[in-house]
Amino acid sequence: MAEGSNDAELLKEKANTYFKEKDYDNAIKYYTEALELNPSNAIYYSNRSLAYLRTECYGYALADATKALEIDKNYIKGYYRRATSNMALGKFKAALKDYETVVRVRPNDKDARMKYQECNKIVKQKAFERAIASDEIKKSVVDSLDIENMTIEDDYVGPKLDDGNVTLTFMKELMDWFKDQKKIHRKCAYQMFCQHENKLISKCSSSQSNKITICGDTHGQYYDLLNIFTLNGLPSETNPYLFNGDFVDRGSFSVEVILTLFGFKLLYPDNFHLLRGNHETDNMNQMYGFEGEVKAKYTAQMFQLFSEVFQWLPLAQCINNKVLVMHGGLFSEDGVTLEDIRKIDRNRQPPDSGPMCDLLWSDPQPQVQSISKRGVSCQFGPDVTERFLEQNNLDYIIRSHEVKTEGYEVTHSGKCITVFSAPNYCDQMGNKGAYIHLRGSDLKPEFHQFTAVPHPNVKPMAYANTLMQLGMM
Repeated sequence: MAEGSNDAELLKEKANTYFKEKDYDNAIKYYTEALELNPSNAIYYSNRSLAYLRTECYGYALADATKALEIDKNYIKGYYRRATSNMALGKFKAALKDYETVVRVRPNDKDARMKYQECNKIVKQKAFERAIASDEIKKSVVDSLDIENMTIEDDYVGPKLDDGNVTLTFMKELMDWFKDQKKIHRKCAYQMFCQHENKLISKCSSSQSNKITICGDTHGQYYDLLNIFTLNGLPSETNPYLFNGDFVDRGSFSVEVILTLFGFKLLYPDNFHLLRGNHETDNMNQMYGFEGEVKAKYTAQMFQLFSEVFQWLPLAQCINNKVLVMHGGLFSEDGVTLEDIRKIDRNRQPPDSGPMCDLLWSDPQPQVQSISKRGVSCQFGPDVTERFLEQNNLDYIIRSHEVKTEGYEVTHSGKCITVFSAPNYCDQMGNKGAYIHLRGSDLKPEFHQFTAVPHPNVKPMAYANTLMQLGMM
């Protein structure tokens, strides 16, 4: 037994080394091997929980933190880990309970008290929002705006819309303006919002094209977005794009990313497509930086307008009746059809389960379907993919939602493709980015990889909720 414990400690130290090098997959591998030799060690579960947090496997992180506390209910780091996991999953009351435990045990711990107070504030805010909610039709933020009478100050020399319209000249000026870390005037932003919401409300979720570029998550990495346009050309009627969700959060230039994408959507409504990701939602934006960034650069009212527009983004797009694109993946239950997807009431915050949740949150895996590593939706196997494609007469699916070392991954016998377009994600993962060309009548995918480019010295998560700064303990 002693020999096994010693071997387990060596594996833990090896895992710790990988963790410090930000190689979280290998860290998880060796923590797991240590646990196989010594499954009653709370520290191993807690360490693996933190590695899972870093790889956004919040469901697994929650399970490991809970297991650590089952082994040792006095292990304070376990409460921290479980609270962080629950915060990431939007389970604020459960997180608050664990922070209360830490504060009770460590009353002089300033970090613990700060996290407790911050979490308590969110719980109270959510309760207030529920209390004032009514069954009446919610008025749009636009109704409270007097955009026409907003004044553009004389000293503003940035890009302006041409008689209220987005032009190619405006877009080029906008991208250069943002590149220099300057803000577009709020009147111009509001004008874009109002037009964008009107277009999305009536927009269908299918298209015909013999040429299109599919991009995955961009996550506020504005300078990498500009690099995509440098490598692949600006969007145009002859160079169409589809961006597959998670435009914002984590990266600290999310406002610049989303306003640039909104602008091209207005300029080329039939040749530039945006789908909703799990980070185009209020809970994610509150925790991972976008809400804080919008409030810092503009106002709380503007964030409310972003939230409104995000709710109208399509959840999926079918290209040439052959390829279905969605941010997350397929479904917890069999039998979902394209018509079922079209009928989803998308103008809302996503529920915790069901087809809308799955489209935003699910992930593929090699084996048959199981519960999600994220703690939301499911992980679907090749059998699910095969049945869905056959029932809906499709060739394959493209999804995003997961960091991939090479920027893309082909699984399920070529029937499920993942594309991720945020290279060196969060300035630490070292991954490549990728985009996909679909060309010709058969829409055969061609993969193009790229690496991260330099950006101004503003760190990722600079605007995130302090509870999600994972450097703790």
